[in-house]
Amino acid sequence: MEIVQDRAALVAAAGATIARGSKSFAAASKLFDRETRERAWLLYAWCRACDDIADAQDLGHDQQKVTDPQARIARIRDNTAMALAGKPTGDAAFDGLAVVVAETAMPRRFIDDHIAGFALDADEWRPRSENDLLRYCYHVAGVVGCMMAVVMGVPPQDDATLDRACDLGLAFQLANIARDIEEDDRSGRCYLPEEWLVEMDFPPGQHMKPPFRKRLTVLSRRLADMAEGYEASARLGTPALSYRSAWAVLAAADIYGGIARKVAAAGDHAWDHRVTTTKAEKLAAIARAGAQAAGRVKLYPPAARDAELWTRPRG
Repeated sequence: MEIVQDRAALVAAAGATIARGSKSFAAASKLFDRETRERAWLLYAWCRACDDIADAQDLGHDQQKVTDPQARIARIRDNTAMALAGKPTGDAAFDGLAVVVAETAMPRRFIDDHIAGFALDADEWRPRSENDLLRYCYHVAGVVGCMMAVVMGVPPQDDATLDRACDLGLAFQLANIARDIEEDDRSGRCYLPEEWLVEMDFPPGQHMKPPFRKRLTVLSRRLADMAEGYEASARLGTPALSYRSAWAVLAAADIYGGIARKVAAAGDHAWDHRVTTTKAEKLAAIARAGAQAAGRVKLYPPAARDAELWTRPRG
């Protein structure tokens, strides 16, 4: 594939996107070596652009009511296909994805699986079961973990390491869902499985109402506990990575894991304001991750992945 765009300009645009779009990921990405960091930025920019197109938002903010969801998914698919065919799209985020694919052994199925997550939202899909929830989390975040692992040099055939990378993406998304229950409700979305809502005896569409806050807290803590389990599994994959990649992954795990832990600790007040991590907390997580990465072989010895965890689909 011939990449005709100015790579340096695409990287600069992607760096600006991640700096504005996610302070947590931006902080962790600085720990990569330069080549990996640039590819991670390019991949992030494409994921961010797809999300923004699908939800009519700007860098994850100011989401608008979408009246043409299928047309938006078609635009994502068309721009992605054009970029992967080596044709300039006029959008740096999509053109940057072509650079990542050209420079790595990125499987096309991962790209398609991620787009399928946006299509689920466009179809106003809702999870019925916990398995449905985890399948959704795979499409919107777990597969991004797989793509990031490939960016870090993990062979696409290394299913064991990719499973651990997927676990980290699942942990991130479960934390997001726990944190954003109120925000999602305002957008007309709910990612809590219907079976969970029935179990807690919520009246239909009433899970955010004040009288049911304690029941909602039970489910948010369940999400946080699930996130913690997948985070722990993901850490066991870091010995397969270089020191700097492991450092970045462990820092991101700590920073995002901190969000899930804060949601759980806040209990009934978890949605009074949006849970975030402070700059000091990010720096502390980075410092801890550096020591963990240095000792990762001893800290995270080889172990079979927990058979109780959800497993991503194979290509």
